Amino acid sequence: MTSSRNSIRWSTTDKTSESLVSGFTFYFFLYFVIDFFIRFSARFPAYGVIRPTLIEVLILLVLLFSQKDKFKYKMDDPVFKGFFVLVGYIIISIPFVEWPGSVIRTNLDPFVKASVFLFFVALFVDTERRLKVFLFIFVGCQVFRVLEPLYLNVTSGYWGSSTYLSSKEFANRLAGAPADVINPNELGFVIATAVPFLHYLLWPLGWKSKALYLLLMPLLLYALILTMSRGGFIALLVVAFFVFKESKKKFRLIVVGILAAILAFSVMTPVQKERYLSLIDRDAEGGASAEGRIRGMVNEFKLGMTRPIFGHGLGTTPEAKVHKLGSRQASHNLYAEVLIELGVVGFLIFMAFLSKIIKKLFFVRSSFSKLNMDSLDFYARLNKALITLFWMYAVYSINYWGLSQYYWYLFAGLVIAFSNLALKNVSGKSYDSSSVESCHYDSKFRLANKVRNRSY
Repeated sequence: MTSSRNSIRWSTTDKTSESLVSGFTFYFFLYFVIDFFIRFSARFPAYGVIRPTLIEVLILLVLLFSQKDKFKYKMDDPVFKGFFVLVGYIIISIPFVEWPGSVIRTNLDPFVKASVFLFFVALFVDTERRLKVFLFIFVGCQVFRVLEPLYLNVTSGYWGSSTYLSSKEFANRLAGAPADVINPNELGFVIATAVPFLHYLLWPLGWKSKALYLLLMPLLLYALILTMSRGGFIALLVVAFFVFKESKKKFRLIVVGILAAILAFSVMTPVQKERYLSLIDRDAEGGASAEGRIRGMVNEFKLGMTRPIFGHGLGTTPEAKVHKLGSRQASHNLYAEVLIELGVVGFLIFMAFLSKIIKKLFFVRSSFSKLNMDSLDFYARLNKALITLFWMYAVYSINYWGLSQYYWYLFAGLVIAFSNLALKNVSGKSYDSSSVESCHYDSKFRLANKVRNRSY
């Protein structure tokens, strides 16, 4: 009986998988991605008057619901289920948080705008070609966001931000371009996001891809130096660790790493050197601010425990800090932010949501390894990039907020889309994503499964 039920489920999923979202929907989604990251509304004021991002989201939601029968089966994915639990908890807990009015009036909107990326990416990226096109657009936008301010810096002396020194002077730091909204730390985050994709998707290919990789990487790393972002530097170290861990040519990587470090240190100004050295030397310039950041994180966790069950409410971290810590500075720690806003219960739900993402990536990796998939395969390389990116995000979130930011939700949607296509590529049929967890169960009882299958 079990075998026949499984065959029915597989055949149903196979039929559903052939129904793709329309080409117009996908390409309009790509336009939304470009508009979101490149910020046409800031570059063309007349265009910004109509609030294009909001209109684009509404159009995409209409297109999503009009084609909902094409991807109903995808909603059974464990990552989707984890997100639905999180949303359900946020809604149910509103009457019990400290500032429910702030949640309803102002803070639900940013969360919704960020979380739609989960649905758009997971449901609209439904073929290998569309996955590659989306990656090209997404990574290309991140690279453009780095190269634009770097170009302005070289050609016109643009910086975009500065930091206060103990000598009562200001040191310039490279931030996003004038049309962008990212500060130096966020620019460092963008750089660290692009690097894993470039390394795993470009370097293993032909000489043209290698040449592009060798052209872009020095520019990105030089831009990171100019940001003086210690968080971005740590994020890059996380990426470097996983690249080193996966590499079969570790000695060569060590040599390249040493040469890159020497070259990077040689082009730094004294202030930039002091800034990065402050990570390990508290007496260096910037060491006091690093210690202050750590104290701030500790205080944020203490603040979260003042309302440990339901929290203060979604998006109320600045409000809670004003009333209880006397400062409105945004949270610099995602985990503290979640604790402050959602309480311990919400914190555990959010961490469960993240755990489902990495478990899915591990499951795909194990599926590939059992079939002896070569590391040069596109899906195997992308899986390595996504695992690296997950841990980079997890570490960087210690220094960055994100509950109502896009990056975790876009990443989750990308993991869903990638895993569906990767498993389909492995088996020659579209996996029912709800079966991911059951596959682990089946693998533990192989003998019983063989006996049961023979009986039918």
